[in-house]
Amino acid sequence: MITISHLTKTYGGFRAVDDVTFTAQPGRVTGFLGPNGAGKSTTMRIMVGLTPATTGEATILGRRFSELPNPGREVGVLLDASAQHAGRTGREILTLAQRTMRMPKSRVAEMLEVVSLTDEEAGRRVRDYSLGMRQRLGIAAALIGDPEVLILDEPANGLDPAGIRWMRDLLRGYADQGGTVLLSSHLLHEIEVIADDIVVIGQGRVVAQGTKHELLEAAGTYVRATDPARLAAALVAAGHPAEQITGLGQQGLRTDASTEQVGEVALAAGIALRELRPADGAGLEEMFLALTADTQRDDTQGEAA
Repeated sequence: MITISHLTKTYGGFRAVDDVTFTAQPGRVTGFLGPNGAGKSTTMRIMVGLTPATTGEATILGRRFSELPNPGREVGVLLDASAQHAGRTGREILTLAQRTMRMPKSRVAEMLEVVSLTDEEAGRRVRDYSLGMRQRLGIAAALIGDPEVLILDEPANGLDPAGIRWMRDLLRGYADQGGTVLLSSHLLHEIEVIADDIVVIGQGRVVAQGTKHELLEAAGTYVRATDPARLAAALVAAGHPAEQITGLGQQGLRTDASTEQVGEVALAAGIALRELRPADGAGLEEMFLALTADTQRDDTQGEAA
């Protein structure tokens, strides 16, 4: 289990993480989402002892990361696949991890097989690896200690569709066997497919959290119309907030009104509808954009700090 309690991190006058509280439970995959600069990476770095918190606490299996006697045997971490020693071979990197964690020598070959790196690929210098191969190697290093918890930041970055499917199945199987998975990704569809629970963060603050079903169920109604601006005005006039949602090349509206109420408002205003359905069918992308509309920003100063 991962427990984050009132976590705050400030850099000078800038607050990168602002009173963040959530848990990641055993046997479940928790998706950790947010726009660039939202504080995801900073929070994950605090979890694994790379960045000190200003206030609050992050514990893994009931202890701070620095208190774990052999961290790699309890927590598998992948924060940056490109941070591996470029001059070593993949096999050398895994061998060093195996020795450091005092695992059996056989774990190296086992992990290479799990992540589908061949003997020839394992013998190459990491500088000659593609990003996808580095991701596979990073996942192998995270798993080599047979940990109870996985903390992964953008593990699908650089993987092809087959690799993404492989990673999804791997993490789902890990959670199904009782492991705790915290997964950050900008690939919202992959999070939607694999996650049991979702935490959404924006400008350092948690803006929503719950099970995937709970968050999508509470999303309201999604509608596309021939005149979305006029429909939005009509909904607001009828007492229903409406916000524009742009995703997958289409522009629509999200509102807390029921589908029946939206239909009645559109009929009264003489506006033709192109699509009308509960927003839980609209998917994670639209929910994410709605939840982070007021917290998105183009700069990444929080993550850079």
